[in-house]
Order: sequence, then structure tokens, then C-alpha cells
Amino acid sequence: MMNITDGESVAGTLRESRAAGEVSTYGDLMYEGPAPASLDPEGWRNARARFMVDSGYATPEEARQYLKACDDTLAAALRHEDVVIWLDHRLSDQLILIKMLDWFSRRHLGAMKLSLICIDRFPGLDHFVGLGELTSNQLASLAETRLPVTDAQFRTAQAAWKTFTSPDPSAVERFLQTDTSALPFIASALRRHLEQFPSVDCGLSRTERQALSALHEGGPLSGRRLFVAVQRLEEQIFMGNVSFYRQMEELSSVRHPLVRISDTAQLGLGEVTITDAGRNVVESRADHIELNGIDRWLGGVHLQGQTAAWRWDRTSARIVSYS
Repeated sequence: MMNITDGESVAGTLRESRAAGEVSTYGDLMYEGPAPASLDPEGWRNARARFMVDSGYATPEEARQYLKACDDTLAAALRHEDVVIWLDHRLSDQLILIKMLDWFSRRHLGAMKLSLICIDRFPGLDHFVGLGELTSNQLASLAETRLPVTDAQFRTAQAAWKTFTSPDPSAVERFLQTDTSALPFIASALRRHLEQFPSVDCGLSRTERQALSALHEGGPLSGRRLFVAVQRLEEQIFMGNVSFYRQMEELSSVRHPLVRISDTAQLGLGEVTITDAGRNVVESRADHIELNGIDRWLGGVHLQGQTAAWRWDRTSARIVSYS
């Protein structure tokens, strides 16, 4: 047996639980960085590695090894008789889920049994965040709830992955109008993905808008307290603090900074203050993209320039072409 989960936090707890079989990870966090459909496996690894290095997440060698480990996990799974995927409802995990199911659907599995454990709640927890908060005993209690992956789940994952990696984000909206019940958490996850596109009214993503609003209303905050304040506004927490701090640093280093950070060397501990430009943007009196431009990947969409070809309309809750 082989168990696959999203990272070493859950993997370590699974090992403590003495779950049957080996435990491995697939932890590529695809809610940020390039994820275009046009790339072959080597091109995918190179693009993802460049993003990790450019973002300061890893050295070139660390990035290469990390992404190779993801590929090695999938390749190793084909040598096992029984494979169990452990994930939850968050955007980060749902993207891993559809990528893995799409990959498995295109391989000859033979007699291999592929099962799934994917939850959005746990008994006794009022606000379930994810598998990472569960103890070894709590994780062990889920082992017998696994269910075989169905043909409908394979088909839904294929369609979801195709739309996520498309250069046209309206494909995601069309997918959301179909029956996605085979994967009950993918619709809300992909809607949250669309909310990361720059907004029509001010050019901020939902994460950026929530951060600037917290600073505008409450005054300066340490990076750590700001991260907590923003996470409290999320229905499903999916972004780690390192990703969040990088986004805040970007807002401080653009042509017209929207925030000031007292100590960029220790961003998580430094004080973050909204600037006058930031106030104008969060009040929709100025546009972040028009002021500062954009160079950002969201799935298969690469937003560049002073307008951003696609925007999120919060009023209609729709993605719109914008020029």
C-alpha cells in the first residue's frame, strides 16, 4: 500500500499513526505560479522551478529536487497494488487532486486499487481547516473511510484540470456550470481561484484587497498579525504565510507602493502600513494594475502589462475580458 498526501506535515502525522503502507507526498502548490497546459513534463518542471527560485522559495537545486520528488511519487504509485490519496477541501489540495487524478486517468492502472480520502469537516472540530490540524489518531480513524476513485471522478478531474490550465479563464466558469458533484469541493475551490484575478474596480486580488482593507481599517499590523487577520476572512484557508508575505512584499516594491514594510528581511515580523496609494486603490479611487502593471500567472493564464486581459467582477461574480 502507498499513501499520498500534500506535504510533510500530514505525511509525518500519517507515519506516526502507523498507517498501513509507505507514505509519500505531492506538494506542488499550484494556486500560484505558471500552470499552462501547453508544457511537456520537462517544460512543466522547468517553469515551476523558475517560479520557485524567482519567488525566493528555493534554490535552483532545491526546486529541482522538490519537483522531481513530486514526479517520483506518481511514478512509484504505479508499482503498488493499493494507493490511497489523502487530501481536503482547500484550493491548494483540490488542484493537487485534479492534477493527480488526471495523471492517473491517462495511465494503465491494471489491478491497482486507487482510493480517495477527501474531507471538509471532522467530528468535534467546529472549524475544520485541513488534514494538517488532525492528530495521528484522528487521521487513523479516516483510513477505513476511503472509497475507490470512480470513472465520474476521473472525468470530472480531467475536465477541471483542462480548464484550470487553459489560457482562457472563462473556461473555468463554463466548467462550473456543469455537474461537478463527483468531486464535491472542486467548484468552490475554483471559484476562489477566480477571485485571485485582479478586480474590475481596483485591480486587487481578493487576498490583496483583504490585506489592504485590514490595514486601512485597523492601522499598521505586523506581518504575522496581518496574515491571521486575512485568513479569518477566508471560507477555506489555502494560502500559507510564506506565499502571503511574498505577495505583501510585492505590494511594497512596485512603482507606486501600496504598503510599507518596516523590515523586509524579516517580513513575517515586520510592521506593515498602508500608503496613500494603497488607500486610493482599496477605496477604488485608483487601479493597482494601471499604477503598477502586472506579471502574474494564475493557472494557465499569464497576466501582463498595464491592463490585465482578464479581471474578476465582484458585483456579478464573473470573470470578464478587460482591455
